[in-house]
Amino acid sequence: MTSFPALGDDENDETNFLIPEHGYTVDYYRSYGEPDINASITGNPELNRGDTADLQIKIANDGVIDGFQRLNVNQNKIPDSAEETIALEEMGEEKECTTAKNIEATLQSGTEYIEIEPTASFQSLEELETGHTATLNYTLKIDDNIPAGNYELFLPVKYQYQANVLTVTSNAINLGIMDMDYTRDYKTKNQTLRIPVSIKSEPKFEVTNVSGSLMQGESKVIEVTYKNTRENVAKDALARIIVMSPLSTEKSTVRLGDIGPGESKTAKFQILASQKAVVKNYGINSEIKYIDEDGETSFSENMKVNLPLEASEKKFSMKGVAIILIFLIAFYQIVNVHRKRNKNNENTSGDKND
Repeated sequence: MTSFPALGDDENDETNFLIPEHGYTVDYYRSYGEPDINASITGNPELNRGDTADLQIKIANDGVIDGFQRLNVNQNKIPDSAEETIALEEMGEEKECTTAKNIEATLQSGTEYIEIEPTASFQSLEELETGHTATLNYTLKIDDNIPAGNYELFLPVKYQYQANVLTVTSNAINLGIMDMDYTRDYKTKNQTLRIPVSIKSEPKFEVTNVSGSLMQGESKVIEVTYKNTRENVAKDALARIIVMSPLSTEKSTVRLGDIGPGESKTAKFQILASQKAVVKNYGINSEIKYIDEDGETSFSENMKVNLPLEASEKKFSMKGVAIILIFLIAFYQIVNVHRKRNKNNENTSGDKND
């Protein structure tokens, strides 16, 4: 227990550092009561996986005074009526016993899946009177892989409260203490408050297999397998891909139906690649639209579908074939004419020799 001068005295008065011993004080009343700090989350206590959440915790002081006890003490040389007035004034000061002072609150996580931002984990308040509330602000990081369910955060709270008020007697003048009416005894109290939070149960999807490849100038069927890795059924699921030039598709959504926990479904997409498409791996965005357990329409996180694009096979066109045939025919005609001409020349030369 610690004794302090009466609050509100001049802090610059050096006599405040002299605390009268009990020989210079009397205790007329003893109060029975102390602060009672409670805490609750402001807003929705349901957290989402992968979020960085700003958590507001409201603390309330519900402390009550259970009563007062009049102690049998009297000061010499003070009339009874005057002394009773002094005693009642002390009782009035005792009513501050339910005020929490110098509050320190540090939020702690009860699981490795929830991290409290260290720079904001400590909060303090100068005081909190009974019947009043205050808001503490903390930042949480929720792991992507936290299982759904209920969790607890812990809020150790340390504070002081007034345990007793003593009236300073006139004898304190002998100590050189002037203008001090009371000294106060304080106690320190530690409480650990429990803050319940929950993680929403919801489906989560991942692409587990992709089969097929694209080809320049051709339309190919690509098969994408999706798996529900979480606890809840995704009802009436639709798989959707988002393609952009040089790729295109006439049907970007495929109905998968209900997908239960751990279940996989495969969607087939017909994708056309432009003849001028660059040969490389293409990352196509994909998502799943479904009905959640509350009957609301929800969307999965974006998933990448990686597809290789291959060069088209070298084929002669009909026009190219025709040109080659014309060239061959023309070449044949030229050779044939040249051959006939040589033959005629040989025949002519033979006749002359005869």
